[in-house]
Amino acid sequence: MSDAPIFEIDVPCFWQDPYPDLARMRAEAPIAYVPQLGAILLTRRDDIFINEKKVEVFSSDQPNGLMTVLMGQNMMRKDGAAHMAERKAIFPAVSPKTVNRVWAEQFRAAAQRVLDDLKDSHSGDLVRDFALPVSAEALKCITGLTNMTAVQMDRVSQGMIDGCSNYSGDPVVTAHCNDCTAVIDAHIDAMIPILEPRPDHSLLSVQRQAGLSDAQTRANIKLAISGGQNEPRDAIAGTAWALLKHPDQLSDVLRGRATWLQAFEEYARWISPIGMSPRRVVQAYDFGGVTFSPEDRVFLMFGSGNRDEAVFDSPERFNIHQNCSAAISFGAGPHFCAGAWISRVLIADVALPMLFAQFPNLTLDGETSFGGWAFRGPLSMPVVWGKHVRPSM
Repeated sequence: MSDAPIFEIDVPCFWQDPYPDLARMRAEAPIAYVPQLGAILLTRRDDIFINEKKVEVFSSDQPNGLMTVLMGQNMMRKDGAAHMAERKAIFPAVSPKTVNRVWAEQFRAAAQRVLDDLKDSHSGDLVRDFALPVSAEALKCITGLTNMTAVQMDRVSQGMIDGCSNYSGDPVVTAHCNDCTAVIDAHIDAMIPILEPRPDHSLLSVQRQAGLSDAQTRANIKLAISGGQNEPRDAIAGTAWALLKHPDQLSDVLRGRATWLQAFEEYARWISPIGMSPRRVVQAYDFGGVTFSPEDRVFLMFGSGNRDEAVFDSPERFNIHQNCSAAISFGAGPHFCAGAWISRVLIADVALPMLFAQFPNLTLDGETSFGGWAFRGPLSMPVVWGKHVRPSM
């Protein structure tokens, strides 16, 4: 057992707003054991950046971890050659070339359909009515599970996310997660005979073409769904919210003084949609005045590192003009998010510019609520968008 100092949290309060506790940890106990989470938290950016690369100490292989138990051992829960082999197998589905030549056009078409569906209404919830279906339709294409509806995709993604962060062991959450993974397996089963004679660039197809086992293929598709739905969904709605709350910065983007990518990457730093990644200690290790012991559970707190006062000039503020190149929103080591390029294109090239082009009068219509610490994003976002406007061609 590690000798890290103990830091107590109130779990519901931490879920509502983790930032005050994380700021205290960075200042008082940057490496601390949180008994309510059963883990040692690394909260400073540079400590995370250095140690995420040390896979010989902080292993992603977690046989008893929630993700592995509930979803199967995907490539994110492997290290070294095993991880790289599966990463290579999925590359044809997520490479910048494929995203630009295959997926981007499909993303735009799907986003336009979603916007068209909203043209007869004048208000709604931006998370539910726009960000959710845009993210889900993109993920259907990428995974190959085009037989799912957007609502189904969001449901199974959220179910797995809740299951993988269910550190209190709520049996209802676990049962729901198991139901969601069974639904995914059923949709995979239905798509295999369709894609087998007509292979494409989807994750299901490229993994089978590469000869990955059925278990590997299913686990990696579940991984893609668990992170590939909530992160773009929450970042689309969240970045729009941040820009609407900072109209001067929105004006800078619309006038070409900043880019949509700057806005997205600053939002991903400020409110990290994926706020944590777990690791298992595999050998004794001393760092930062703390001794780590084998089998200790460690959480790399990306959401805290992205607000590190020692690294960023104004970490508590959303500011698209500040330098956020040191952010670790997509990770920092060999497990750097394989879908990072997909997220950038979907959010910064498609969803945000199309949303604001067609709804130039988009305004907030009430409070936007946020939640989560392992995964964080807006829960609801009431807006008024007014008359539907189609951009001139």
